[in-house]
Amino acid sequence: MANTSIPYKTYLTEQEMPRYWYNVKAHMKNKHAPFLNPATGEPCTKDDLRSVFCDECIEQEFNDRDEYVAIPQGILDFYKMFRPSPLVRAYFLERFLDTPAEIYYKFEGNNTSGSHKLNSAAAQAYYAKQQGITRLTTETGAGQWGTALSMACAFYGLQLCVYMVKASAEQKPHRREVMRTFGAEVIPSPGNTTSAGRAILARFPDTGGSLGCAISEAVETALSTQNCRYVLGSVLDHVLLHQSVIGTECKIALDKYGIVPDVVIGCMGGGSNFGGLIAPFMGERLQGKNEIRFVGVEPRGCPTLTRGKFAYDYCDAAKMTPLAKMYTLGCGFMPSPNHAGGLRYHGMSPVLSQLYHDGYIEAVAVGQKSVFEAATDFAKCEGILPAPESAHAIRAATDEALECKRSGKKKVILFGLTGTGYFDLSAYKQYNDGTMTDEAPTDEMLIKGFASIPAIR
Repeated sequence: MANTSIPYKTYLTEQEMPRYWYNVKAHMKNKHAPFLNPATGEPCTKDDLRSVFCDECIEQEFNDRDEYVAIPQGILDFYKMFRPSPLVRAYFLERFLDTPAEIYYKFEGNNTSGSHKLNSAAAQAYYAKQQGITRLTTETGAGQWGTALSMACAFYGLQLCVYMVKASAEQKPHRREVMRTFGAEVIPSPGNTTSAGRAILARFPDTGGSLGCAISEAVETALSTQNCRYVLGSVLDHVLLHQSVIGTECKIALDKYGIVPDVVIGCMGGGSNFGGLIAPFMGERLQGKNEIRFVGVEPRGCPTLTRGKFAYDYCDAAKMTPLAKMYTLGCGFMPSPNHAGGLRYHGMSPVLSQLYHDGYIEAVAVGQKSVFEAATDFAKCEGILPAPESAHAIRAATDEALECKRSGKKKVILFGLTGTGYFDLSAYKQYNDGTMTDEAPTDEMLIKGFASIPAIR
């Protein structure tokens, strides 16, 4: 570990913006298990997925050989509006914590969508346009993915229908209006516009919804609408591939100053930002070139890795999608309507699930109040109001830094600041008013969710 530190704020030049995505699967000794066709139980073929996903995304989903995948110029031109993003040395947070640790964060909130989600939204919308698709459907949890995709669809001239988790739609009505401003139709989920939504409401009439519910509705709409495809903002391999631009930019900047992080930390819902942040560092770890620790942080209210099962499961609540081998709480699991927003998904990326299963990733679950405590301290020190999802990573990074203080050992800590929290002020109000509670599923709730996992080995 070199002693040289990065200046207060480092922006890469346009010439240093990555021209390639990094495919960590190329170095995974144990590839994740194949997706299964829900109708046949056999491994999915590319043709099985063509009615749902764009062709180029399918090609990337199956690509586990190429370490680097070229980013088309049409996507690079879009990226130039907000990339490269800044890598920041958190000097003031270090001073506040009185820690010997060096803390860096990669800030992905410097675009109108307010998050990292635009990296994959631009790519998927571009590929749909190139294929001649005219309409897309998707789900969104906290609203960041829906916002990002609405921006990308407006740019490339595509229609968009977004199914927004009902609890988030109620908590964040202004996020919905941003999507509508960019031309998207936004429907709270579950709702009465789809068969899947009506079936879920019949079983859970008072539910605040889940990402699994919203995915079911979006997929149903894609399959029943002419010249339409479904796009997903997390979980799948091609989404992690697009997000690798985050980690690649981090590595370019850190390599410039001879810095190697000791630990890389990110929040985890479906896995898109964490998978993208760690990609090039994990690739080197898999080749024996570093000994970096990778820590994924999830909410106690939806503890997919820390309390889930490693099994084949459906990616949606209505059991319409292919089955993935992943850590899961069961496609029937209904999370509490907490402020973890986009982290309330029942499953985890198959890539990250396999890496966790093989011991390359650590996972911790944290409660809401401690998350907002860390978020508030960070905002006061660094001047950025973080999204609740991002604040999970801040919580773990803060804990790592405080452990350095106790032990007197210096570490270089890198975490992903995935977005801003200006649409989450109702959550901050609860924290400031002292009315915020910590909710975690009981064993009985988990057992009910596990019962929805199909009996497939």
